[in-house]
Parts: sequence; structure tokens; C-alpha cells
Amino acid sequence: MKRTPRGKPLPGSTLLVADLGNSETVLGLFTGERLTSHWRVGSHKRTADEVALLVRSLTGREPGDPAARRSVLCSVVPTATRDFANALQAVTGNPPLIVDQRQVRGLAIRYHDPSVVGPDRLANAVAARALYGTPAVVVDLGTATTFDVVGPRGDYVGGAIAPGVLTSSEELFRRAARLSRVELEMPARAIGRNTQESLQAGILLGTAGMVDALVRRITKELGKKPHVIATGGLAPIVAPACETVDRVDEWLTLQGLRLIHESRARTPRAKRS
Repeated sequence: MKRTPRGKPLPGSTLLVADLGNSETVLGLFTGERLTSHWRVGSHKRTADEVALLVRSLTGREPGDPAARRSVLCSVVPTATRDFANALQAVTGNPPLIVDQRQVRGLAIRYHDPSVVGPDRLANAVAARALYGTPAVVVDLGTATTFDVVGPRGDYVGGAIAPGVLTSSEELFRRAARLSRVELEMPARAIGRNTQESLQAGILLGTAGMVDALVRRITKELGKKPHVIATGGLAPIVAPACETVDRVDEWLTLQGLRLIHESRARTPRAKRS
């Protein structure tokens, strides 16, 4: 397994990272390269003050005693980006780096329009390339199930987007009056003996089968076996049932945000956009 070297963190090198998604927001604190704390919270509508209070309560810091002096924000919720950015500035004392395709140095993006690629997907690609090598496929099991593909030369060549586990199952429960919500636990068998087992098999084993089918097609198109990394909150549940997933890295996106921030910090100021 390829990993970046881990040196002794420098004093004052704490970084606060935030991945603002449609369903969940993931926050983390890095000391150097080490992820020392991480949290998942619901992505509810909040004011900047409410977000700042939330971040301070999670990190255990009081106003005037920031958890970090630097921060980076990845957001796929445009309507909430400004308030979250203002909150991070209030907590750290400095404006955050807001990730988009212009901030990702050294990653060629082969989409026809690079600006439409989600910043979380770019962070996944950056982290997969740096930590695991190329080619690579990142399967992110979130609101949507996304497949992000890094080619043999280290460029972002594209991917696939499918309905997420929770998104599709909630729609099923909404439309089918006789089907009740079930715990998302992997069933022991594909042939369910009751409604709960049948739903779990269809939702979770069905997702695992979809992941394997798409990864195999992507591998055939790449012409070379990729490293396949599963991430996202449901990765520990779904990935063990997948035949094509090599490893689970639940916090891969946060690592990508750290790497993007470090790359920007190393870029001479005069060359920044």
C-alpha cells in the first residue's frame, strides 16, 4: 500500500478541514499529516454564527482560542458555502481556502468542462493518487454513489454518478406504503426470509453488485487494473460485500483537502490565481 511519508508535525501546523455535502458535513483537524479528530454532522441549514458555535463545540475551543489558524472548505451546496466560509473565518481568524478546480494544482482534469466536477471528487482524486498510486478508482458512498477515476498518468479522466444508498432507499420507502424503513446492516444472505432481510439484500447487496459491475467496466476501459478505494460514511458497510474494492479509507476526502491546501501553500504567491 502506497502512503505518503509521515514526519513530525510542525508547531502551529494545525489545519481545520470541512467537507460540506448535501446530507452530511464532515469536519476534521489535522496536525501536520495526521488526522487527529473527525466528525460527521447533518447538513442542516445553519447561519454562520450557528456553524461557528458548532465547530467550536466539536473542537472544544472557546472564542479567541482557535482550533486552527488555517482552514479549507469543500462545498457542493452553493447556497450554504458563504455562511460556512464566514463561520470558518470566525473560528480561525483567517478566510478558508475554498476548493474548486482552479485551486487543484497539478491535476489535469479531462472533463469537457472542468468547472462542473464537484470539489469533493477532485479531493478524492488527489488523495487517491498521492496515497495509493495510479491508476485508481474512488467509490464514494454518499448522497450519490460516485466513481472518480485517476488514469495511469495521474490525471482525472472522469467517472460515474449513481443514486446513493440513502437517496434511493428513502425514495423507495416514500413510494411504497407497505415497506418500512430498515436498519442498514448487511444481511447474511441474498434470499431474504422476511421483508427486512429482503430490503437489506436489495439495498446493500444490490449496491455492492452495482459497484462491482461499474468498477469492472472502468477497469476494462482503463486497460490496467486500478487501485480501488471506497470512502464515505457507508463504505465500511458496503465495501466488505464488494469483490472489486481493495481498501476502505473513510476519511479520504479530508486527506485530499489537506493535500490541496498544502499544494497551494507551496505555490509562490505571485503565481496564484
